Amino acid sequence: MNRRADVRDTYDRIAAHFASTREYAWPEVESFLEGRTGSVGLDLGCGNCRHAELLAARCDRVVGLDVSRGLLEAGRARAADREFAVSLLQGDAAALPLREGAVGLAVYVATLHHLPTREDRLSSLNELARVLAADGAGLVSAWSTAHDRFDRDDGFDTTVEWTLPGGETVDRFYHIYAPEEFVADLEASELVLEEWELSSGNCYAVVGGEE
Repeated sequence: MNRRADVRDTYDRIAAHFASTREYAWPEVESFLEGRTGSVGLDLGCGNCRHAELLAARCDRVVGLDVSRGLLEAGRARAADREFAVSLLQGDAAALPLREGAVGLAVYVATLHHLPTREDRLSSLNELARVLAADGAGLVSAWSTAHDRFDRDDGFDTTVEWTLPGGETVDRFYHIYAPEEFVADLEASELVLEEWELSSGNCYAVVGGEE
């Protein structure tokens, strides 16, 4: 059975190489952030902090949270090299160490699909709802069955190989969302679903906090 600890161990193992391949921000994140600001920004599943860097230009303070210590080290190095400020926390996306309503602007991309159970994923979405301010906004993304590499209509669990230099492969857990399943989970959570779309095989949703 896949556990959240397994996800942490996997990304610690591949952290340096993985971070080196994640240089640029996603255009969907850039589009979401355009015209938005917040007192506190949250990059949830921050990895090497490529999106925390964008938040730092729009928020008074930025928090980056990731389960992988190795990826947080890569994020710390990027922040030092590019001279932007981010407070880094090692933590669980389903149990955020942040107070209620603290976050004005959140980016939660390419992470939700790594949580191994629906209960974990819903808990994580509810945690995002809890920490978002009443007037806050977040962007949530996950891989979907609309991706070219998949030939299925229903959501499913799988592993996707990461190949390290030298040829060693490491399996990474994914839950591949059917688009309607993605929407259903958001609607079942305490988030307010404002809009959603498919882009490059991923589901994206703009969300608000608890009503």
